[in-house]
Amino acid sequence: MHYNLTGKTVLITGATDGLGKQVACAAAKAGATLLLHGRNKAKGATVVNEIREASGNNRLFYYNADFASLQEVKELSDQVAKEHQHLHILINNAAIGGGPKGSPTRELSKDGLELRFAVNYLAHFVLTQNLLPLLTRSAPARIVHVSSIGQSPLDFSDLMLEKHYDSFDAYCKSKLAQILYSMELAAQLKDTGVTVNSLHPASLMNTNMVHQFFGRTLSTVEQGLRVVEHVAFSPKTEGLTGIYFDQLHPGKAHKQAYDPEARRQLWQASMELGKNYLLHH
Repeated sequence: MHYNLTGKTVLITGATDGLGKQVACAAAKAGATLLLHGRNKAKGATVVNEIREASGNNRLFYYNADFASLQEVKELSDQVAKEHQHLHILINNAAIGGGPKGSPTRELSKDGLELRFAVNYLAHFVLTQNLLPLLTRSAPARIVHVSSIGQSPLDFSDLMLEKHYDSFDAYCKSKLAQILYSMELAAQLKDTGVTVNSLHPASLMNTNMVHQFFGRTLSTVEQGLRVVEHVAFSPKTEGLTGIYFDQLHPGKAHKQAYDPEARRQLWQASMELGKNYLLHH
């Protein structure tokens, strides 16, 4: 599909590798003003040059931030809000995976939080909340969470997995957290012209993350790209909100995603954990 994103500003997290890089390249070719996030400056510069050459698009901006640090996420959102008048599409894609069998070693973020919850979910919560004024001002706008079919229910009595830890389960929990947040935020933004959706792009795409953790692939990044483009760019999905897409079609997420009480609990916990890094309360 060829989309026209002329006049649109698009921010993609985790845009220097795998699916994020493919989506960034597609957005640049479609004429977007493109904001790419990564966590390695040298790699970021290389990717920006590659995309510029492939697309002929000069409106490319690179932002460096380690999502294991909420302070860096706050600085990123602050920078984007100061440097850009508009933000029409935010694609929350950055993620770290979990092992196939799951490592028993619990890893922590720079803030001392369980690493997968912090990077895959909470960093995007802080980023999105901080950019809401810009997105709302730019409406119609879209927020898209790249989640996964791998979903595991959150235990609010042990959100940081101190009692029981498995890295793959931690990954699945972080991915369901994205969906709960997506549905909750969609309800809150109902009449603002800002839509919020989440998606499962494709199972075990041929990315570094998948090779590293699973050692086998079932699909391609191109398949995942088509799904992200459909939800983030397509006129067909404009105005749709609060939906979890299983690839190209609305799907059924884990039942906890439809529990208003679970969504409320996650929201409260996220506001509390992120409070020092939120620009607007």
